[in-house]
Parts: sequence; structure tokens; C-alpha cells
Amino acid sequence: MKTLVIHPYLKNDHSGRRSPQARLDEGVRLTHAISLDVRMAQLVPLTLYRPATLIGQGKADELKIIIDQQEIGLVVVDGSLSPVQQRNLEKVWECKVIDRTALILEIFGARARTYEGKLQVELAALEYQKSRLVRSWTHLERQRGGFGFLGGPGESQIEIDRRLIRDRIARIKRELESVTRTRELHRKTRREVPYPIVALVGYTNAGKSTLFNRLTGAKVKAMDKLFATLDPTLRNVKLPSGLHIILSDTVGFISDLPHELVAAFRATLEEVVEADLLLHVRDASHPDTGAQKADVLGVLSGLIPEEKLSEYMVEVLNKIDQLPDGAPDTNVIAVSALTGAGIAHLLATLDARLSALFMTTLSLKLPAEEGEKLAWLYRHGSVISQEEEEGSLQIRVRLTHENAARWAKMARKH
Repeated sequence: MKTLVIHPYLKNDHSGRRSPQARLDEGVRLTHAISLDVRMAQLVPLTLYRPATLIGQGKADELKIIIDQQEIGLVVVDGSLSPVQQRNLEKVWECKVIDRTALILEIFGARARTYEGKLQVELAALEYQKSRLVRSWTHLERQRGGFGFLGGPGESQIEIDRRLIRDRIARIKRELESVTRTRELHRKTRREVPYPIVALVGYTNAGKSTLFNRLTGAKVKAMDKLFATLDPTLRNVKLPSGLHIILSDTVGFISDLPHELVAAFRATLEEVVEADLLLHVRDASHPDTGAQKADVLGVLSGLIPEEKLSEYMVEVLNKIDQLPDGAPDTNVIAVSALTGAGIAHLLATLDARLSALFMTTLSLKLPAEEGEKLAWLYRHGSVISQEEEEGSLQIRVRLTHENAARWAKMARKH
């Protein structure tokens, strides 16, 4: 579909952390994320926002000329539109109009893979749609991904009974409660295996999935697209000390994330809240990396107490291979998930932080002939030193608390 992306902004408003051009660029990338044909992107400077059309009749008429010339079928407004503003702009431009929230919902609808993820996105879309006096409603019978905000094959123009939407919302909430209970049982089972949980968080497209693949050897979809990962993915990773951790890849954050989606993606956010350590992955090469960091911390601060955020977060600057001068001289960890640069340092840092919490160091004396026990220690722990002394072995070894308890039980039997 031929698409025009516009970013309306107030000329005298300098409170934003990003420039209007940066916001427009991100709007274009969001639009590209679902393979729409962006024919033109334009900034729309305003003196004030108009209640009827947001941008005013004059600006709307100017854009109408471009829309007709380019044969535009969809206008993406990188901002928030009220139902009235959306309807009025569609009348003026004679094409489909969606705002930033609808675009993000459309992306999430096309990308969600798990049953729970699909339910959560549909719930967010329903909550958004129920306040909109739009005559088209297709996602319950759609023939494509997404939620029908863009129109598409099989769409029919019908008047939707609001009761149908309310009933569907109630039904999804009941289904999600059931899924949530099941997931909590899984989480409870996982907690009984005392592996630390490390969650990757960060702005969308910061390279979390590429880093996840690098650390785990997994093949999670990693693309140069916004929101390539939506559903939480978990993998086991063995650190150099022998400590096993569970690594969680999560959905990327974004500025002005629709509040419907913050509430909806409870699965991903719960993995973050439950984590023992957070890796905040940042795109070191992005010109707005500072603003992106502030957006991520802004969302996380509403989920996690501030003292835990500062104590349990490790900052990782990714994509240093794209910097002209290489790794920045900072006190954060600099890596390239693509090339592997800095990964050893990252793993060592994780090891040091988590070993202090989850491992203990034992000094043991073993008869020299106890080869089986020695092999067990090497297999389940990290042997720091081993010295022979008068027919016995003096060993210092690091073990998880669980394996230290298992060793104590084995030692009592003999």
C-alpha cells in the first residue's frame, strides 16, 4: 500500500529529548516494519494542535495535494489522533488514516507468535478500538496478519455492535487468566531449580536478539527491524565458572509505547520483574541512544523499585563495530553481538556478579584415590586450585548453593 508518513510537532516546543526529524525517521522505520510502501515522509510544523484535525484545515489541504499526486492509500500520523480527528482527516484526504498507536498495534498483531502473545495483542487492539467510531472492523475474521487498521483483503464495511467488542474483551481476559496461571506454575517449577534469571531489556532494534543468539547459540529471529521479538524466549547458558543461568530475551521498548500494550505484555514484563539481573542493551551507534536509554528506564521504573534497578542492572553498549572510533571509553560494557567483540568481558562480568549471589567457595581435602568425587567436582563446579599433599588432594572449588548441598549430602554418606 502506498503510504505517507507525517510527524506533526509544535514549533515552539523544545521539551522533547528527540528532534522532530528523529521522530519522523522512527515513524518511517515503524511503517517499514510491516512492509508498507513509504512513498514520502514529511514533518508538519504547527503553532498549536487543532481539536478537529490536529494539524488544521490549511495543512490538511496542502497534504491532500501530495496524497492525490502520489496516489497515497494510507497516511500514518506519527502521533496520537482522537477518533474525531482520524475520521475528519479521512474525509479530507479520502484515504485510510492511522496514528502511531494503531501502527504499533498492527506490527504487534503481525509479529506475535505464541497463543498468549496473540491474545494480549488482540486485547490491546480491542481496548484501543472500542473508543473509536470507525465503521470497519475486520480482525475477528481477518485474512492477513495485524488487526485491520490498515484495511486489506476480505474487509467489509460493517457497523459493529459494541457489545460484541465488550464480550470479546471479557472472553480474552478469562483466557489470559488461565494462561497466566499456567505460566506461573511453570515459573514456580523453574524457581525450584535455583538458576539465576538474566533478562535482556532495551530499546527496540538495540540488538537484544543478536546478543541473545551470541550468548546462547540459539537461532531466535534477529532482524534489522523494529519489534522483531515480541514473545519472551528463554534459554540456559553456562558461564565460565560453571554457573548455569536462564537468559530471557524480551520485547523492545519504544518511546510513547501505547499504554494498552504496556498493560497487555504482562508475560514479557513479568520475566523482567522476576529477573535476578537485567542487561540493558543499548545501540551505541544510534544518534538518540541517550534518549532511548531514558525511555527504557522510564518504563522500567514503573515496574521495578528504583533501588533494584540501580543495583541489578548491567549496562551493555552494543554495535561498537558500527562506531568509527571503536569501543567508547566508558565504564559500561562495550560489545558487538554481531562480531563477538567484548562478549568474553560481558560473560566474566555476569559470572562475577551472579557467582557472588549464587555460588559458594569450598576448601576440601580428598584422598588421592577418590577420582570419582574429583571428577564430580570438575563436572559440577569450577575448581580454583588443586594441590597434592601427603597422599591427599587440597582443593578449592566454587559450587552453586544447590551443588554445595549435594556435595555435603554425598560427603555424609561416606
